[in-house]
Amino acid sequence: MSLSSPPETAQPSTRRRPRGLSIGALAARTGLAVSAIRYYEEQGLIAPWRNAGGQRRFMRADIRRLSFIRITQQLGFTLPEIRGLLEQLPAGRTPTPADWSRMGEGFRARLDARIETLERLRDNLDGCIGCGCLSLPKCALYNPGDKAAEKGNGPRYLMGDRPEI
Repeated sequence: MSLSSPPETAQPSTRRRPRGLSIGALAARTGLAVSAIRYYEEQGLIAPWRNAGGQRRFMRADIRRLSFIRITQQLGFTLPEIRGLLEQLPAGRTPTPADWSRMGEGFRARLDARIETLERLRDNLDGCIGCGCLSLPKCALYNPGDKAAEKGNGPRYLMGDRPEI
């Protein structure tokens, strides 16, 4: 990743280098540790540039990007998934509401799928929490003869597959 030049600005006649935010200012604004911001930079989730003094500078739009990263991580999204979402936003300029909306269309489907999975997990575990039986035919996890393995890896019945009865 190149840290040598600032992102383009939308000024027609006089090209002015944006001041940008220091990493400390970005950390204070987002509540993230400087080390976390550097990590997200290493992962290609944000792209600072270097000013004439060699210091990292960030766009103000990176506040929103980092907030998005924090929220999506709390929702269980992985960094590769988040990177894929953020790659839909323009590089080098502040995303517009239309840019965020476009990115959000696909994100909404992923959120809906996660919500459905979480609801299924909640509904199927209500009677099982603390039970530990895993042997009663009425149990959502009951899997005699490991028949669920035929459907794939993981907790198949909690992921939506239905046992053959």
